[in-house]
Amino acid sequence: MRRRILLGALLLVTGMFIMPGHSQATPASGVTGSPLVRGSLIDDVGVKFKFSHGGRTIVSNAKDASQLVFQTITFAPGGHTGWHSHPGPVAVTVKTGTLTYYEGSGPCVGRVYPAGSAFVDPGMGHVHIARNEGTEPLEISVAYFGVPEGASPRIDAPAPGNCPF
Repeated sequence: MRRRILLGALLLVTGMFIMPGHSQATPASGVTGSPLVRGSLIDDVGVKFKFSHGGRTIVSNAKDASQLVFQTITFAPGGHTGWHSHPGPVAVTVKTGTLTYYEGSGPCVGRVYPAGSAFVDPGMGHVHIARNEGTEPLEISVAYFGVPEGASPRIDAPAPGNCPF
């Protein structure tokens, strides 16, 4: 039986997004992550996020979201993830501090997410960097959808050139 679950940007779950390992094109700095927690959904599940940002509609559709990965990430002041993407959509909840999120396309304008807010990264080649530009530690929880079994939830990317970092 195939069930499709429509999830919106209001998804607030625990778990986030950096996995140490393979050589990084733009390495993270000042970021530590809890061990990854993986799970397989029993049912055949697809996940579709649809949201508007910057005057455009973005749709991220993971047709096989049966592999879930959760993680908590801590950023020191000035810490960042380095440029990267994810194999599928990612739901992020900011637990403490303030996260600033930059996209790899378009102007270098950070989107600010304070504690208690959440957002969805579309993944699937959407290159971005997350930074702690504040003076206090930042902690986020992330849920990665559609990460193939045994694969990393992080796909390294070179700096796209639209930001000076």
